[in-house]
Amino acid sequence: LDGVRDDTDAIHQVVARRVARLTPSEGQSGDTNSGFRYPPGLLIVDGGLPQVNAAARALKEAGVVIPVCGVAKKLEEIWLPGAAFPLILPRSSEGLFLVQRVRDEAHRVAISYQRGTRKRTLRTELTDIPGVGDATAAVLLKHFKSVTQLKKASPEALLEVEGVGPRLADTIHSFFCGS
Repeated sequence: LDGVRDDTDAIHQVVARRVARLTPSEGQSGDTNSGFRYPPGLLIVDGGLPQVNAAARALKEAGVVIPVCGVAKKLEEIWLPGAAFPLILPRSSEGLFLVQRVRDEAHRVAISYQRGTRKRTLRTELTDIPGVGDATAAVLLKHFKSVTQLKKASPEALLEVEGVGPRLADTIHSFFCGS
């Protein structure tokens, strides 16, 4: 995210980018739902009043009318834009369970995405080493547990990794140590 100062900035940017796909740009056909099968009926953000207000501001700036609310984790409060107080649903409420499940699924997807991106980034850094492909990068990461530990490895330690011979061990060591 570009120039993000805090989570409210991040929410504003994400919502603004997402809803920009709801309205056609110049030169586009009349397809107003590029990237959407249909406009969302509700936007739920993770957070309290500041986060909800940031999302509502992005929607308003885009001229898009979508109901928005936020879920604050601590007490599972439901916040609406500009509200002085949160909506407190009963602990046994089916509505609260639904909102919690939506939030938890969003967290699961986000965490899975970030883990996958991190693994791809680490492997890409390793595949910049001549002679190291995706499979070797995966084996190196599994063996050393992190790129930081791999960078500290001696050529002898690198030889302990399955598939790494003397020439590749020297290449990897030289790549990180510049020797």
